[in-house]
Amino acid sequence: MTNQPTPQEIAEKAKRIYQAGDYLGAIQGYAAAACAYLDAGDAPMSAEMKNNQSVALLRNKDAQAAFEAAQGTEKIFVEIGDERRQGIALANQASALQALKHFKEATDYYINAGNALESAGEIELRLEVMQLLSVLYLRRFKFYDAIIALQSGLIAVKNPTPRQRFMKKLLSFRL
Repeated sequence: MTNQPTPQEIAEKAKRIYQAGDYLGAIQGYAAAACAYLDAGDAPMSAEMKNNQSVALLRNKDAQAAFEAAQGTEKIFVEIGDERRQGIALANQASALQALKHFKEATDYYINAGNALESAGEIELRLEVMQLLSVLYLRRFKFYDAIIALQSGLIAVKNPTPRQRFMKKLLSFRL
């Protein structure tokens, strides 16, 4: 009888490979972990592994495959009411779309990610997403939208860092 690794063991190995900078190995490892979790009947963890695979694919400069790996995973998190992982999945897809230069779709995904993270009470993660959205707006010369996105991300931060306080003060000036 062979000793098969558990889905958790496969996922942990993929994470170590990713942290070592071997993105191709991590891509394969996360794909194997996603299959193992699915075979074990754990669709949410399978979706999470697909999102991890998406991040590794994006780091490996394969944006199309990154989008495809994460595509639809947010629906699994919606089904179980996990708004945090839903928001992360949407943000992963937005990053891939941005890399593919599908800016309108990326904008929509970032906005939806921000909304999900706000509902989940994930203020810091939402701020990161709003900063990414703001940068996307700036690159498209939509300055007003960039300011609004950044302000909306900063407004809920309870204990801002010195940098965040500076940004809040800077954004409070009337143009």
